[in-house]
Amino acid sequence: MARAFATIAFTPAVRSQQSRMGSAQGYSKLLSDDVIYPDEFGPQEIDFIAARDGFYQASVSQTGWPYVQFRGGPTGFLKVLSPRTLGYADFRGNRQYISTGNLSGNDRLSMILMDYPNRRRLKLWGRARLIEGADNPEVLDQLHDQSYRARPERAVLITIEAFDWNCPSHIPRRLTIDETHEEIAVLRRENEALGAENTAIRASHAPGNPTKS
Repeated sequence: MARAFATIAFTPAVRSQQSRMGSAQGYSKLLSDDVIYPDEFGPQEIDFIAARDGFYQASVSQTGWPYVQFRGGPTGFLKVLSPRTLGYADFRGNRQYISTGNLSGNDRLSMILMDYPNRRRLKLWGRARLIEGADNPEVLDQLHDQSYRARPERAVLITIEAFDWNCPSHIPRRLTIDETHEEIAVLRRENEALGAENTAIRASHAPGNPTKS
């Protein structure tokens, strides 16, 4: 858990609740000035992000209401551009433009990236910048997977201010159709190997087999 995360998330109201519930002392060391934690992506974060095909994103409206939505796309569409910068191509959806409007007035953004099969979760806080595709096609070219048929309207660049690997407790293990097929394929290969081994054992013990003891 990085100090940047604690600085952003542990507001006075949160600290008050931690004190009331008895966890404040355990977390206090994270707010100490002499504690240094990495606030940049390392190999673990980069590999994790590259393997995702979607994430949950929250923005804040002008009236102070949070808005959470799911963003999906081809695996790896959320790209690590630098140790503290993410980017993705923003495609046309239902044309409500709620996130786009929210981010144009308040650039704060939070994200949760899930790996359900392995019960892992990465939380991110950052500031987003919207780049319209018509004005900066070279940015979209960098983020857009050309094999994906949909055309992006804009790019979203996110400067990360904090991230935290969350506790895996209570994360349900879920599989996509493709992930289910992969697991079934592994089980099928194991079953075939066991079947071949069983056949070989039966053959070695068959009457008339010269190798039978």
